[in-house]
Amino acid sequence: MRAHPEDVPLTDAPAATPAATEAILLVGGKGTRLRPLTVHTPKPMVPAAGVPFLTHQLARARAAGIEHIVLATSYLAEVFEPHFGDGSALGLHLEYVTETDPLGTGGALRNVAHRLRSAPGDPVLVFNGDILTGLDIRALVATHRRTRADISLHLTKVPDPRAFGLVPTDDSGRVTAFLEKPQTPEEIVTDQINAGAYVFTRSVIDEIPAGRPVSVERETFPDLLAAGAHLQGMVDSTYWLDLGTPQAFVRGSADLVLGRAPSPAVPGRCGERLVLPGADVAEDAKLSGGTSVAAGAVVGSGARIDGSAILPGAWIEAGAVVKNSLVGAGARVGSRTVLDGVVVGDGAHIGPDNELLDGVRVWCGARIEQGAIRFSSDA
Repeated sequence: MRAHPEDVPLTDAPAATPAATEAILLVGGKGTRLRPLTVHTPKPMVPAAGVPFLTHQLARARAAGIEHIVLATSYLAEVFEPHFGDGSALGLHLEYVTETDPLGTGGALRNVAHRLRSAPGDPVLVFNGDILTGLDIRALVATHRRTRADISLHLTKVPDPRAFGLVPTDDSGRVTAFLEKPQTPEEIVTDQINAGAYVFTRSVIDEIPAGRPVSVERETFPDLLAAGAHLQGMVDSTYWLDLGTPQAFVRGSADLVLGRAPSPAVPGRCGERLVLPGADVAEDAKLSGGTSVAAGAVVGSGARIDGSAILPGAWIEAGAVVKNSLVGAGARVGSRTVLDGVVVGDGAHIGPDNELLDGVRVWCGARIEQGAIRFSSDA
């Protein structure tokens, strides 16, 4: 089974010999924080800038010289392979391993280790299926090789680290501790956090306990550090965004269209808007702010859409205003309705003359009658 070649207009990978050739991509999460986007679709498959988000990650890995990727799947696992197939259309070899019981991040790595081809001392890239980043993958692998680390971590600096675990390092970049989310100002000893991409020496993956849940963040990393293993941090403060919430996902999609977030998988040159072939957009509709409109979607006369993602088969009626929102597959937004910071689930129907603001989530298949909601924060 081949992937959809129209999804990824990839160029050939650089000719230089890559420092790592295989990776594990963790795509098994249920995406609970992203509901209703993930009711029918696993979060890595929700479209961002016109293609499933996972496409951007695969494209960036390929551009960095990765050739073989094992996808660790669980929730709605049956969706991935029919779309991406064996990966040959992407210039990759993809394999899929499904865990029947949740195993955590470490358990998922151990569960797919038998599909790796690397020798015990070789580097294996590991990354999460919900992080949008401009990380220099080659630099992270080069850091791993240069320092002869057991594990190397991508670290990023954030203005307010209180919502994250902290990862302090010494002057050489070697990790010195893994700290829980700080509760007081005195506990904020660094602004460096775990950014969700790693390079493991293959033998370290093989040492993770098999057949039970394991968290790399709470068990593997701290235990290795306590045992004297070498964990190296590389701070790369390019674009980084955790797409775990609907608002973040909408922002990430817009940033891809606008070119703020790098990806070789964005279909063509976009500018302020991306309209996929097969979409029907009225000539006087105004699209801006990184808006993407998927195939089969319809945007009516006089509609204004800013910084939003309109998924396949959605219908935005005449005069509607959609800002910083995502409208799910097959959903309908009535004429003169205003959405600002809203997520509309697949197949939902919002009638004319409604106004939904500030984090409203409309569930899949829900129906809101004409003029039923104005200036609301619940739906």
